[in-house]
Amino acid sequence: MTHRRRFKQIQSLKERLAVFADEMREKAALLRPGIEQDDLLRRASLAETAAHIDEWVTSPGCKPG
Repeated sequence: MTHRRRFKQIQSLKERLAVFADEMREKAALLRPGIEQDDLLRRASLAETAAHIDEWVTSPGCKPG
């Protein structure tokens, strides 16, 4: 039986998503307008949306009663 390699994350999911979004925007800034740049900007936007969803789900108001 194979064992999954597990990693203890040092940064929160929100922090990792923010770093990823920043990296995608930096890479997109180096490209000419086009499909590749649009894809990187879309990925950055999706990462920011995921960070907002994570923040919303983990907020105290979302905890069961």
